[in-house]
Amino acid sequence: MASAPLLLLLSVAVVVASAADLTSDRAALLDFRAALYGATNWWNVSEDSPCSWDGVSCEGGRVTELRLPGSSLNGSIPSRTIGNLTALRALSLRYNHLSGTLPSDFSALVSLRYLYLQNNRLSGDIPSVLFSLPQLVYLDLAANSLAGSIPVGFNNLTALEVLFLEQNRLSGEIPDLLLSSLVQFNVSFNQLNGSIPAWLRGMPASSFIGNSLCGSPLDPCPAEGGGGGSKLSDGAIAVIVIGSVIGFATLLVLIIFLFFRKKKKKGFPEEKEAERSPSASETTLKIGVLDAEASSLPSRPPPPPLPALARPLSGGRTLVFVGNVQRIYDLEDLLRASAEVLGKGTTSTTYKALLETGFVVAVKRLHDASLPEKNFRERLEAIAALDHPNLVSLQAYYYSKDEKLLVYEHIPDGSLSSILHGLQIGDLRTPHWHSCDCKFSNKSSGRTPLNWETRLEIALGAARGIEYIHFKGSELSHGNIKSSNIILSKSNQAYVSDAGLNTLYSTPMPSQRSGGYRAPEVTDVRRVSQKADVYSFGVLLMELLNGKPPTQSSNGDECIDLPRRVRSVARENWNSEVLDPELLKFQNVEQEMAELLELAIDCTAPSPHVRPSMSEVAGRIERIHIRSNLGDQQQG
Repeated sequence: MASAPLLLLLSVAVVVASAADLTSDRAALLDFRAALYGATNWWNVSEDSPCSWDGVSCEGGRVTELRLPGSSLNGSIPSRTIGNLTALRALSLRYNHLSGTLPSDFSALVSLRYLYLQNNRLSGDIPSVLFSLPQLVYLDLAANSLAGSIPVGFNNLTALEVLFLEQNRLSGEIPDLLLSSLVQFNVSFNQLNGSIPAWLRGMPASSFIGNSLCGSPLDPCPAEGGGGGSKLSDGAIAVIVIGSVIGFATLLVLIIFLFFRKKKKKGFPEEKEAERSPSASETTLKIGVLDAEASSLPSRPPPPPLPALARPLSGGRTLVFVGNVQRIYDLEDLLRASAEVLGKGTTSTTYKALLETGFVVAVKRLHDASLPEKNFRERLEAIAALDHPNLVSLQAYYYSKDEKLLVYEHIPDGSLSSILHGLQIGDLRTPHWHSCDCKFSNKSSGRTPLNWETRLEIALGAARGIEYIHFKGSELSHGNIKSSNIILSKSNQAYVSDAGLNTLYSTPMPSQRSGGYRAPEVTDVRRVSQKADVYSFGVLLMELLNGKPPTQSSNGDECIDLPRRVRSVARENWNSEVLDPELLKFQNVEQEMAELLELAIDCTAPSPHVRPSMSEVAGRIERIHIRSNLGDQQQG
């Protein structure tokens, strides 16, 4: 009996201590809010507990998660704010305007496991305080202004599984690190040089591009001389000298030839101009179009060639390169290119163009885009300013009264739609499910099975790309999210294509609800809100989980869209009636699948006001992704 009062006293002491810790956490959050005013003004400071504040999660009487992505936070993180949240396990401040470096008291965050600081303005060296966080599993510092070398201090982070440092200003060589747990790594688009260390050669090439690096998985490094760095032999030197002389002489002859040719042309300007400028009826781009269906379906007419750009027009029109893209090809190169149709829709036709130099681009010909040139140029500049690892980048465009062409980077492995549903090029050109063709089956030949991990990676990559678009401006939206606009690389990294193209038309474009992706409130596809994007992305998530297009047959003639079908199925029957049979093989992640499906249902809420933001969507997918990976490791 005497022990009962003692237990009661201990319980009271624990409660008091916990309350004191939460009070301290609340004070730290308020200090952080005062120093970096942004979206955190949503917090209701009249509440004693911060656990109900947006972006704040608690456990055991302490703040354990702080997630404020895309919250317009400006300035440097001050001391005695975040560093006082000593029970913090996850911190997400990505897509803000944070500058400077991290305060030294971050070393107190010994429980921190997930740190997302990408797409800010952090500068200076990689903060050394990070190397005192022994539990860190996931570190994303991408798209900042960090400089200097990659420190060997990363060896202290023995639990690190993911390290993203791309799109910074890091220089020097990649050091030999002892990160045995690392499964994802990216240093692309920095200023690194030298050979890729052996411990990283199992990573994809995309992890290293945009540097001066060599070695597997990139091109081999230049061969070094034998015998511990011996000099070139006399014979090799002679060959180099002779080759240089011959090359110089050839170049000189070519320059002289071009000089006299140009001089000769000047005497007949009118005749030469007429000779090289075809008539309006003949100005077609001489690209040999390979129709993948031509041999198997000879009754169909061949697709039209890429048109009207065989020569720069008399007004001096040519390709206009955008952003930081180097002019590595021109209109004449496109003229001589061979091409094949990748996809055809109501507003555009997309070609894969193989230039004679071996360079490959995707060329999109717009149909009926009558926007005035000034407005067209302004909107394309806004699209070109969208620079993110999960977006297909615009490289150049051509504008004339009759023809508009957009040139994009080419992603090699096809769209999510073609891989998920086993479609061929002909199917993409005429997507029959858009008209609710109920004969469509997800068992079509050529379908590539996608496992759970791959689908989750695709969902996360696409969410990050769309989140970035929304982050760049409160009025910016993608406008046409669907599986055929999610392009996959050979490593199944997701790239979102066609961002903002709905704004390039001057006449109203009625919504085609039969496509299955359109939010119910959309009446003109030129004007799609961010919450309508969220709806379309929710349909995309359902398509990933269900394995079928967004419109399906319910009982013969009637077609029903995915959101309505999913809502009609009880949660306990999701596995058998909603999920793709391919996913049922992965029984240890059923809870994660259910959470992703619940997120998709939230995204497709009929009312736009109750749908989550894309920042919240991406954050929830990240948490599912992290738990799924940890579950796989425990199973292993």
